[in-house]
Amino acid sequence: MRRPLVIAHRAGNHLGTLRSALDRGADLVEADVHAYRGRLEIRHHKTLGPWWLWERGELVLRRRVPQVEELLAAAAGDPRLMLDLKGIHPRLAPRLAAVLSDTTITICTQHWWMLSAFRHLPNVRHVLSAGSRRGLRRLRSRLRRRSPHPPYGVCVHRRLLTPELVTELRQAGQVVFTWPVDTEEALDHARRLDVDGVIGKHVSWSTGVGGPPTPA
Repeated sequence: MRRPLVIAHRAGNHLGTLRSALDRGADLVEADVHAYRGRLEIRHHKTLGPWWLWERGELVLRRRVPQVEELLAAAAGDPRLMLDLKGIHPRLAPRLAAVLSDTTITICTQHWWMLSAFRHLPNVRHVLSAGSRRGLRRLRSRLRRRSPHPPYGVCVHRRLLTPELVTELRQAGQVVFTWPVDTEEALDHARRLDVDGVIGKHVSWSTGVGGPPTPA
């Protein structure tokens, strides 16, 4: 059984864990990007004004939040970054595209219209994400239309996938990622699904440094 790629979930949200995940052999390191008051911030928490961040009942004081320019500098040109665009701020994608230049990077989002901002950047890989049954229906419909700008891959919540669906998505020319994969049981399930990559917290599951596969 082939080893799926290991994507270090949220490890890029802190500069220290970014470097650690890269050094430990993650195939990709995921970070979340929000637009806020003219800045591109690296965080998963949602903002509650200038002082607080919130996520699932957890309220934390906003302290020093890294910005995307700092993340890119810390990665030092390593092509294993995957940025997950959060929210629907209309300036998020254009501002990010403006700072990427010739950076090789993977961009993932559930708001697919944002990806049009990166079409002029040949080194940006586009990944369409779906986390709900409705999103999955839209994804399958979109892939059947054979867009002139096909994405590099898709990322689908693990509870929505079956081996047959993974085969369907791959036959459409897509690299298939799934999340969350945070336990051995979840990893076994992902392997049975035969996905190309797993998004989880355990970089140690990676058996060596690799790169993203080339789409068919």
